Amino acid sequence: MQSEVRQNLAKYIGAAFGLVAGLAWNDAIKALIEYLFPLQKNELGAKFVYAVLITLVVVFITTYFVKLLKREEEKNN
Repeated sequence: MQSEVRQNLAKYIGAAFGLVAGLAWNDAIKALIEYLFPLQKNELGAKFVYAVLITLVVVFITTYFVKLLKREEEKNN
């Protein structure tokens, strides 16, 4: 029981650090976009474009990892 709690705790801590890193990258990418493409008006549209692009990237990466894990699981069975 204690080992399960420790494993779950390690997963939660890892997820928290991942969230912090993700937020840091979010700020860095937004600053880069503002530096490369300074927008004075229509910032709302640019934010939606950024959100859609990030969503597409995350969906692509998640799909890739799910397929990779399925292959590994089939390989082990």
